[in-house]
Amino acid sequence: MSTRKLIMWALICGVLILGAGVFKLWQTTGDSAKIELLQLGESAVLGDMTVAVNAVTQSETQTLVEVSMQGVEGADALSGWRMLTGAVISEAEVPTDGAGTPCTITKAAQLTNCIVAFPVSEGTPTIAYIRAGQQEQWATQP
Repeated sequence: MSTRKLIMWALICGVLILGAGVFKLWQTTGDSAKIELLQLGESAVLGDMTVAVNAVTQSETQTLVEVSMQGVEGADALSGWRMLTGAVISEAEVPTDGAGTPCTITKAAQLTNCIVAFPVSEGTPTIAYIRAGQQEQWATQP
C-alpha cells in the first residue's frame, strides 16, 4: 500500500473518531443526563421494592441512615444501599453503636423501618439505593 493511501485512511479514521466523540458529547449533555435527588422522607419504587430515606445522623463511629423498605420477603436489606461523599462511595454495613433497629431482611407485606450504617463521612453525603437496574438518590440536606 502506498504512503498516500495510508495517510488518507488515517485521516478518514481520525474524522470518524472525532465524529463519534462529538456524538457522545451531545448524548451526555441532553435532558436525560440530569440527576434528580429525592428529599428525605420521599419514597421510590425500584423493581419490586419500595424504599425511602427518612433521616441521616452522624455518630462518632458511623453515619446512620434511617430507611423504610417494603416489597420482597426475606431479601437482604443492606444490599443495594450506597453513600457518596466527595468522591468516595461506601457500602452499607450493620450499625455497631446500637442505635435503632439494624436492617437485616425485608418483608413483603409490612413496612420495615431500620438503620443502615456507613463509615463516618466528611461533608454532605448522598444516599443511593440500587435495585433491578434502577437507582434513586436522596439529598441529605435541603
